[in-house]
Amino acid sequence: MQFITSNCVIEPLQPEHYKAIHMLYSNEQVRTYLGGVPQDSYIEASFKGMLAAPFPNTYLYISLKTTGEFIGLVSIDEYHDKELYELSYQFLPQYWGKGLAFEVLTAVMEEGLNYLDISSIVAETQTANKASCHLLEKLGMHKVQVLERFGHEQALYEIKKNHKESR
Repeated sequence: MQFITSNCVIEPLQPEHYKAIHMLYSNEQVRTYLGGVPQDSYIEASFKGMLAAPFPNTYLYISLKTTGEFIGLVSIDEYHDKELYELSYQFLPQYWGKGLAFEVLTAVMEEGLNYLDISSIVAETQTANKASCHLLEKLGMHKVQVLERFGHEQALYEIKKNHKESR
């Protein structure tokens, strides 16, 4: 599953992407609502887990089409309950507020629902992360639950495959 949007290249995560992912996971701003910067051993183990994850779990390396610069990581993988699939994303701060996350996530959600043949995608974010909540709503996702996880209030959003057809 590799594709190109107006500004970005979206490709499967590869072993040579480790340095970029380590940089992303080590960024304090990125990790503000994700439990803080983890230890190197956790980052390495997480990366290995991403590479070894069975289909349809999908981890995507996002780079700029013009320069090849790494800008973020997007995934669709099993949600906590193992019955749903979750859209997750982390983008480097210098690319926030430029519409790139919306562009990439729109494409990933569409491809994910079709290519992975799943009926819906959820996304969970801290309610305190107003930018992420706004992004998920802009993507057409609807808040379906508020819960406590990891010691913080979380909002669970969902979009169904037939979302666009029913509007």
